[in-house]
Formats: sequence, C-alpha cells, structure tokens
Amino acid sequence: MNLVGVGAIYRFEMMRTFRTLAQSVVSPVLSTALYFVVFGSAIGGHMPKIDGVTYGAFIVPGLMMLTLLTQSIANASFAIYFPRFTGTIYEVLSAPISPLEIIAGYVGAAATKTVVLGLIILATAALFVPLEVRHPVWMLAFLVLMAITFSLFGFIIGIWADNFEKLQVIPLLVVAPLTFLGGTFYSIDMLPDAWRIVTLFNPVVYLVSGFRWSFFGTSDVGIAVSVGMTLAFLAAGLVIVAWMFRTGYRLKN
Repeated sequence: MNLVGVGAIYRFEMMRTFRTLAQSVVSPVLSTALYFVVFGSAIGGHMPKIDGVTYGAFIVPGLMMLTLLTQSIANASFAIYFPRFTGTIYEVLSAPISPLEIIAGYVGAAATKTVVLGLIILATAALFVPLEVRHPVWMLAFLVLMAITFSLFGFIIGIWADNFEKLQVIPLLVVAPLTFLGGTFYSIDMLPDAWRIVTLFNPVVYLVSGFRWSFFGTSDVGIAVSVGMTLAFLAAGLVIVAWMFRTGYRLKN
C-alpha cells in the first residue's frame, strides 16, 4: 500500500473542505437545524409518540441519514469529477499508485467529512430534542459504513457524469426522493399494508431503519437485514468501481 500517495490525495481533499467550510459544513448543519425547528419543535409537539419515542427525537436518525447520503455523494462525486474536468486526473493515473489507493484517498476523505458532519448534526439535534443513543457502537458503525458506501456511490457518479449538471441528477431526482419516502419522517408501520409492501422495495428503508435501531432499539425491519443491505450496497459499489478502472471507463479517454 502506497501510504504516501493515499495520504497526499486525502490531505488535498481535506484541505479543500477547510477552504469551503461554509458550503461543506455550515450550510448542511443550518439546513438540518431548520428541519428540527419546524418538524421537531413546531409540529412534533402536536404528534403522538412513535414506539414510545417523541416525534422530535424519532426523526433525528432519518434527518441525519438524509444529510449523510446527500453530502457523501456530493463530496465524493465532485472530488473525482473536478480532476477529470481539469485534466489533472491523468497525473493521478500515471503516478505510482494503484486504483485501490486512489479510491482509498478520495473515498476516505469524503467519508471522513461525512462522519464529522454527522456527529456535528447529532450534537445540534441534542440542543432541540431530548435524545439518547442506546447502541452507540452500532450507531458509529452504521455512520462510518454508510459514509463509505455512499461516498463510493458518489465516486461512481463523479466518473459517470460528463458535465456539472449530471452531478446533481442522481442525488436530486433519485436519492433525495427515496430518502424522504424511506421512513425519514415516519415509521413505515404507520402505512396501509399495500403501501408498506411497496415501501419495502425502497433500499433506503433498510438504512434508515437500522440507523434508527441504534438510537432507540426499535426498527421497521430486522437489524440483520439492515446490516446485510448496507454491506450489499458497499459490495456493489466496489464491483462497479473495479470495472470502471479495469476498462478505463471515462477515465482514460
């Protein structure tokens, strides 16, 4: 493992975050805080408890998931797209560093940003609603695993996109709607049976459910299923990235 090469890519991406701190950290935290004010405090006060949890606290894992998914994808996709756009990607590809090490540098930096952002959002949520984390180790494990998985997904989008507009297509038109319909603001057990069955085809349901279980010990689907689905997404992402580097898809032309 070329740790010097991985570290160079990692440090460069982390420094880019510090140069754009308002956009990378402050903006997502403020947006999420507004959700807590509106849904947690204003609306939550008139909502019944769900599985013994106040509504304001119940939506915290879902809102964290919404931010984590979108930010992971955005950070990683731009990180690899911009070198392609400027042509500096060829310097990276010609360096004595393997595809695995390139991925580790870019995806590792994007995942680190996402984990830090998630912890900041969690601390922000605690200011608005009473919050507990019953399984902190599982919570951190889910946080890190999902950050890596969707940073890898963002890396794929960054290679696939051939213009800046395409960077936003998947996050805005696919990921965000699936997250909102995946139990972010509600339990899928509240839905009619027919719609609940349809919702189970939404992969984000399993991510939100597992993450919520780490907070409150309750979930819409089994924790083993949630972990299995998350690992399956990670494996799928690794397979696609491996194919992209092996074939040079939009990297070497």
